[in-house]
Amino acid sequence: MKARIVTLPGDGIGPEVTAAAVAVLEAVATRHGHAFAFDAQRLGGCAIDACGEPLPAATLAACADADAVLLGAVGGPRWSDPAARVRPEQGLLGLRAALGVYANLRPLRVHRALAAHSPLKDERVAGVDLVFVRELTGGAYFGRKQRDADSASDECRYSVAEIERVARVAFELARRRRGHLTSVDKANVLETSRLWRSTVTRLAADYPDVRVEHQLVDSMAMLLLTRPAHYDVIVTENLFGDILSDEAAALAGSLGLSPSASLGARRCGLYEPIHGSAPDIAGHGIANPLGAILSAALLLRHSLGLEREAVEVEAAVAQVLATGPRPRDLGGSADTATVCAAVCAALAAGTRAAAQCSDPVDSCCG
Repeated sequence: MKARIVTLPGDGIGPEVTAAAVAVLEAVATRHGHAFAFDAQRLGGCAIDACGEPLPAATLAACADADAVLLGAVGGPRWSDPAARVRPEQGLLGLRAALGVYANLRPLRVHRALAAHSPLKDERVAGVDLVFVRELTGGAYFGRKQRDADSASDECRYSVAEIERVARVAFELARRRRGHLTSVDKANVLETSRLWRSTVTRLAADYPDVRVEHQLVDSMAMLLLTRPAHYDVIVTENLFGDILSDEAAALAGSLGLSPSASLGARRCGLYEPIHGSAPDIAGHGIANPLGAILSAALLLRHSLGLEREAVEVEAAVAQVLATGPRPRDLGGSADTATVCAAVCAALAAGTRAAAQCSDPVDSCCG
């Protein structure tokens, strides 16, 4: 297969973890005879410094023409002035809107070998295997914003069409998994949430094989800590999904493990680890690259249709987590390059044992 992949290393540890993910994709290409062409572009703070804007026209054009986009991270204290007219996050929000990637998939599976690193007791995290489906291009992040000397407002607005399209992604995913969908809202207070709940309830009639339950966002924040293994697919709006999925990611032992895929009507998706730019460790070569590598596995699956290759990458990561070396955020001492090399070695060694691994980190979004 031939594919053109735009990389957006971005800021902080973004360039380091993106380089590791690209190395793994190159190893996959060599192993299976694919031809992946990589095109590095600017996004975020580095783009502001170089071009004066967080999403340059050249970056947007390259992404629009790509088969997939792999992002590292954006932002950092250098660009964190709340009063600034231009901010790195504007580039990411603009890119999501331009690509039309309205469904953000964030899978979470607690690896047995890492149970001790979870803040919860082993019995609480045993069997945790869930996926968040976060609406990504609506809500308060994209609503009209106003501010004066004494007040500020952020409009949260959703249409039926926006809710329907992301809910159908979640229903279809639940149908392929364990047939259980949890929809999260704040319908006891917010009008947008009442529309959300009524829309999801209406769509449920099209999926009689999926069990649907509704949870208020505040109680859901508690339930993710008290009975996380109860959940399968969780669908929610933009702001709630951002907060809850970060909370849930901590259950796995580190934010550095968590990948994401942002998908829309086009085959081209946007893939990124959820850990952020981590400016305190940027440039030291010690960042955990596994979230970025697992995001590359989602890229293989969803944008390139290479399921076998995706499973091999996930199994190679699972092997490294089980046997080492481990990065520092997971109790080890390995640097970014060492962890990346170990994943590539597991792929090269690999094989059948890796592809048949019984505890892959993420094969739940296929």
